[in-house]
Amino acid sequence: MLALQVLYECDLTQHEWRSALEAHADELHATHDAVCFAENCIEGVVKEQGNLDALIQRHQHQWPVEQLAAVDRAVLRLGLFELADGSSTPPVVAINEAVELAKTFGSDGSARFVNGVLGASFNEQQNRTAGC
Repeated sequence: MLALQVLYECDLTQHEWRSALEAHADELHATHDAVCFAENCIEGVVKEQGNLDALIQRHQHQWPVEQLAAVDRAVLRLGLFELADGSSTPPVVAINEAVELAKTFGSDGSARFVNGVLGASFNEQQNRTAGC
């Protein structure tokens, strides 16, 4: 939740993510481990945003990424980052957490949309790995 809040804020306001993380962590009384995890995720999403947005676009063709709801966009970026090769988060956990965030913070159709995009990306990743 902490990473999502920071990514959402920075996407809409262009605030610097480290100061946003500090503010949200204080507000939520986040543990040191939670802050470290969120920091890793945020830094990765920021670094890989172009690649993550390309993945989002590849798995949904209805709208350009910049026209998606900001919450959905942030949840998808975070979920795709956690699904990436080398992530310590199990894929099922990453998808489930993203769907729960979408249910909590998104619109009525957000959870299904997020599940569809992340599921398609995961399946593509599995097929690519199986083909090696």
